[in-house]
Amino acid sequence: MNNSFFSRFTPKEPKFFHLLKELAGVLVAASDILTECLKSSTHDDRMELYHRIKDMERKGDQISHRIFEELSTSFITPFDREDIHALADFIDDSIDRINSCAKRIAIYNPKKNDVGWIELGKIVHKDAEVINLAMDELEHLRKNAGKIKGHCVELHDLENQGDDAYELAIIRLFEEERDGIEIIKTKEILSELERATDAAERVGKSLRTIIVKYA
Repeated sequence: MNNSFFSRFTPKEPKFFHLLKELAGVLVAASDILTECLKSSTHDDRMELYHRIKDMERKGDQISHRIFEELSTSFITPFDREDIHALADFIDDSIDRINSCAKRIAIYNPKKNDVGWIELGKIVHKDAEVINLAMDELEHLRKNAGKIKGHCVELHDLENQGDDAYELAIIRLFEEERDGIEIIKTKEILSELERATDAAERVGKSLRTIIVKYA
């Protein structure tokens, strides 16, 4: 039975919007710390920043768990349970990717920071900001459908920019770096940053599905 019909005549469950906003806020906080981590140059600083991001990742997991628990106990939800579940899962995956990147920087402790990291890090941070804006507008979907569509387009464009930045960084890495171990370290970090942009685009695709169904 499709809740989208009955939700027009029954009270809304605003807790899901609040929880999704909270989860997006954790994503922004993690991306802020990642920006610092990508610029850090000592092992101690990298480890400290990684642990801060790990704390954000745990907080994100807790919020995701609350969302899933609420989905199992709420009679009426603003969107289909599967759509809310997918949206929360993709935001949480974006946080996980940021955590994974910081973990690699801390554990591998490369000798120098790659300029490609900074470029990709800016895209990851922008992704987080766009997702956060979309979550702010989701509660009033019909009113804000055009804005949310715009955010989906921006997430898609950012993912394309991430692909381009990753390719250029890999080309530069193999042209300029002569230390094989450092190549492996840097390539792993670049790859994880690129995966973070992919994860953010999946949030946009999930939002598109919700717009098609409910806007």
